[in-house]
Amino acid sequence: RPASPAYSNYVLFILFVAYVFNFVDRQIVSILAEPIKKELGISDTQLGLLTGTAFGLFYATLGIPIARLADLWVRRHIIALGLTLWSVMTMVSGSVTSSTQMFAARIGVGVGESALSPPAHSLLAQYFPPERRATALGIYSMGIHFGILFGTLAGGWLNQYWGWRTAFVVVGAPGVALAVLFWLTV
Repeated sequence: RPASPAYSNYVLFILFVAYVFNFVDRQIVSILAEPIKKELGISDTQLGLLTGTAFGLFYATLGIPIARLADLWVRRHIIALGLTLWSVMTMVSGSVTSSTQMFAARIGVGVGESALSPPAHSLLAQYFPPERRATALGIYSMGIHFGILFGTLAGGWLNQYWGWRTAFVVVGAPGVALAVLFWLTV
């Protein structure tokens, strides 16, 4: 039995919010780069590895195996587990004491975030008929821009008043709650 339009829109909404969180957690390290660099005493090269390689290499290479897993396993579980992983690793980023620990945390964020889009696209294809699918994917994709906006604003504001460590914890924590909601309602 096909899902109701209201439920399909709910799935789209929760996937959109997850994609916003995906980009907030991805973007925040860039806005916090200077205080991280200063406190951890890392070089520009190490900072580049944190903001690019640590995240990007794992994010890019795991997308295809995760897409294959989404064909074989429960997509809701993949998304919820990935959302939990990247959110927890974002919070862990706030407690690191070395560039090596930050590098490992950013790898964890990349691994977790790679678990969102392949199964999300598959879910949206299931919940929306072909004549509504492009709109649903477009709305989902707007999460990128909202996430960059919120990540930049929240990261700068939180750093100014509470420091970069608190910023990581504050932006990571809601993702864990969203993962539970996603697991239980989608």
